[in-house]
Parts: sequence; C-alpha cells; structure tokens
Amino acid sequence: MPVTAKICGLSTPETLDAAIAGGASHVGFVFFPPSPRNVGLDQARALIRRVPGHVGTVGVFVDPDEALLSAALATGIQAVQLHKTAADRAAAIRMRVPVWAAVAVKARADIDQAAAYRGAADRILYDAKTPDGAALPGGMGLRFDWKLLENIPQPLPWALSGGLDAGNVREAASVTGARLVDVSSGVERAPGLKDVAKIAAFLQAVAQC
Repeated sequence: MPVTAKICGLSTPETLDAAIAGGASHVGFVFFPPSPRNVGLDQARALIRRVPGHVGTVGVFVDPDEALLSAALATGIQAVQLHKTAADRAAAIRMRVPVWAAVAVKARADIDQAAAYRGAADRILYDAKTPDGAALPGGMGLRFDWKLLENIPQPLPWALSGGLDAGNVREAASVTGARLVDVSSGVERAPGLKDVAKIAAFLQAVAQC
C-alpha cells in the first residue's frame, strides 16, 4: 500500500498547485486566526475551487465555535481536522462532515487517548505535543519519538504529523508504518510561507516510501 501525503497550511494558488502537481492526496487549509497559515473564507473558497476531485480538502481548526465551523464548511471543505477538541464535540461535528481528530503525542500514554475518538472521528492524526502555553497546536516543526507507534493497535485509520520533511519522511513511514503523512512547516521557508521546491521534494520523498 503506497504512502500518501497531505500538504497542510496552504494559502496561495502557486503552492496549492505545486501540492496537487506533486501528487498530494489531501490539501489542508487552516481556519485559526492566530496561525500565520490562517486563510480567510473568500481566500479558502477560491483555493478550493482549484482542487481537482481526486484530491481531498481538509479544514484545520482548534476547537471551533459554531459560527466559524459553519462558515468554513460553506467554502467547500470535505473534512475537518480538529485540534484540542473533545470527543463528544468531535462526534457532534462528525454528523455533518468527516472528522480527523488530532492527538498530541509526547509519551505512550498520549497515544492511548486516540481510543476516545472511536465512533467520534474517521481518522486520527498523531502530532507532536507543543509546549504548555504555545500559541499554536501544531505547525512548529516539532516531532515525537516515532517508535512510540511501533506495533500499536490502532482504533481508527490514522496519519502521522509533526516535524516531517523531505529528509526524514521515509524513515518516519518505515518506523511507524504510517500510510498517510502530513506536513506543514517542513515545506516552508518561513512560518506560513510555503516553498514550491520543498513541496516537490517532500512529495518525491513520499513517493519513494
């Protein structure tokens, strides 16, 4: 089974087109104003119109309120990725749209939290846990010990995120067995500024997994 990739935090036509051309299976758009990757509703709508049907579109949120969620869903996103969102809230949202539940990982006990989302999410996204008080839940280039995921029964389909880049994604997929990998800061030249060449290099590395 081949490894596929989601390029997250896209905000320009050029970088979105690079992700699609490189073979990304999913593209992600951040709806979280404190993030340097945040997109406005009109901006997101215009970008999503560029995405062909074979590529999934995912909106990224941090425990969104109803107004933001409803407005973002109207842009055409096909799934939502929820950070810092309780399982019962995720389950309610899942009645409207497929849900990816982010689980922040630093230790083995964190991975065990994924079981709470059985029936509340369609996919788990394992991401590196950010420091206490961090403004953002992800996209900081942090990684966790991939060996924590070795031989762990998974309650749901899952994806790997956190500190991935073209230089380490093959090792990450090999160690964890991940079939879907997610990158944001690893294809940037500065926070929020995606780099077309880095996107291409990452997707080429994924194709070699």
